[in-house]
Amino acid sequence: MPLAIVGVGLIGGSFARALRQAGYTEKIIGVSSASSTKKALASGVIDEALSLAEAAAQADLIYLSQPIQQILTTLDVLQTDALITDAGSTKAAICDRAKKLKRGRFVGGHPMAGKESRGVEHADPDLFRNRPYVLTAREPALERWIERIGARLVILDPQEHDRLVALVSHLPQLLSTALASAIGADPEAAKVAGPAAQDLTRLALSPYEIWRDIFSTNAASIDTALANFIAKLETLRAQLRSPEMEKVFTQSAAAARTLRGDHS
Repeated sequence: MPLAIVGVGLIGGSFARALRQAGYTEKIIGVSSASSTKKALASGVIDEALSLAEAAAQADLIYLSQPIQQILTTLDVLQTDALITDAGSTKAAICDRAKKLKRGRFVGGHPMAGKESRGVEHADPDLFRNRPYVLTAREPALERWIERIGARLVILDPQEHDRLVALVSHLPQLLSTALASAIGADPEAAKVAGPAAQDLTRLALSPYEIWRDIFSTNAASIDTALANFIAKLETLRAQLRSPEMEKVFTQSAAAARTLRGDHS
């Protein structure tokens, strides 16, 4: 099953490295910018660099690991009967486009993994290990490799995926961005900022060009998540002097332990 990775950056490169580490022996083709494929070839991430049309003619599996709008554009021009999957951070818009265009056998995907660093030079074969990896439909051949690279397979329909990631991924990004903005507005705050402020503002380092596509393709779910969170903040504000705050802390700590897999 020759593989074509379209967009040989952090995620695409990590997927290639993870497959190799898991025993994948078929050819891996890279479709990307000249600078990215040069780095990928030099580091052994890919075996060959080709155009999209050339790669599609050879590959049995095509992995679209580009920003969302580029994935949509690629689907518009891609001609293949191969199995296609993607790594886009939202799913409804991409899956709808693939269904409308009838592009090969398409299964939407989203590995819940990443780094602040971008580019194939930061590719990590263990990036997906013990992380959720969402597919929007069952596909045994793809599922086997996802499990072999150590990811935790999750099957969700595109709309449910977008609702959930708005809460666990897109909302945290906006909270981090808002907090960094609020702290940055006070020139004295940095003098006393410790690990809590640094940890909670880490996501604010993420580049807007990635998030622009996420916001434009998942605005409704993100708006709902924001509205619900703002309501919770208003409740906390009202309870600052109330003994009810203890109950909130207890309930939230239990939720955090569940989220972190801490069953103690």
